[in-house]
Amino acid sequence: MTQRKIIHCDADCFYVAVEERDDPSLRGRPVAVGGDERRRGVIATCNYAARAYGVHSAMPTAVARRLCPELVLLPGNMAKYREVSQQMQAIFQRFTPLVEPLSLDEAYLDVSEVPLYSGSGTYIAEAIRQQVARELGITVSAGVAPNKFLAKVASDWMKPDGLFVLPPAKVEEFVAALSVARIPGVGPVMLDKLRRHGLETCGQLQSFSKEDLYRDFGTMAERLHDFARGVDHRPVRVERSRKSLSVEHTYVFDLPDRQTARARLPELYDKLKQRLEKLESHYRVMSPFIKLKFCDFTATSLERGSLFPSLQTFAALLDMAYQRGQKPVRLIGIGVSLEEQGGQLAMF
Repeated sequence: MTQRKIIHCDADCFYVAVEERDDPSLRGRPVAVGGDERRRGVIATCNYAARAYGVHSAMPTAVARRLCPELVLLPGNMAKYREVSQQMQAIFQRFTPLVEPLSLDEAYLDVSEVPLYSGSGTYIAEAIRQQVARELGITVSAGVAPNKFLAKVASDWMKPDGLFVLPPAKVEEFVAALSVARIPGVGPVMLDKLRRHGLETCGQLQSFSKEDLYRDFGTMAERLHDFARGVDHRPVRVERSRKSLSVEHTYVFDLPDRQTARARLPELYDKLKQRLEKLESHYRVMSPFIKLKFCDFTATSLERGSLFPSLQTFAALLDMAYQRGQKPVRLIGIGVSLEEQGGQLAMF
């Protein structure tokens, strides 16, 4: 079998990089794209100058301002970012049709069968980086490895504007020293649980059998077992199916009680219907869900598979979710999970 060669490309500070390209006076200054702090906005992305102050994505803009008073905050231009993303994806397609976009600024490429540059994944990745820089005026970091998991880790290894190659012969040594925090799906709660078991590296995790992992870590067991050994058989999927569709809103002022939050549902429900009307017909609505974020930034979500996703259903879900916090609400999100199949989308 041909040795797989997977490239993960990730544009550096994408939104900000596009803004700096179009306005060179921003270069060297701490810059972020995000929402206004007066409207409870959050940071979408920021450059490395801002990160030096502790600013990061998903941080409330008000907090970012306190950390970095000189921060240049830009509202962002999604139409422009989508256009640049499409141009970047077109460059990827010059090298292989096997491209799996993950977001506007990153993608997996399978170049296992690509004859360019004598089949060298390293040279292909470097050629991609050079073409993106020359034609689009932004930088891309890339990782080359035998699978998706390792390629994504590798692309982050030499950021920004870097290329890291992990050949098959080096995988065992590399993975053994890799922090378990690098495994996809290991968030703060799982990381704390792993550390309580004395597990800091993938090498330490390798001493656990799959049965041991199922007993201690449940549904994450198989992923922990395989990724800790550098094993990832997931193919690069050209067409990615949507798993859910949702809308959400962060309110300028906290909604003080359950009834006030309920009164905001019709507006969100209408937006959800509009989005679903544009969805491809091969999706089937499976179950409704709701997400609440309270004034102290704690959050909860609730899904009910047996309920019809009507306005009344979302109101009932809100009532149940609100009981978990019983505090003023700063964000409400509603949505539905989806399943791909034949037939028409029927919901409303």
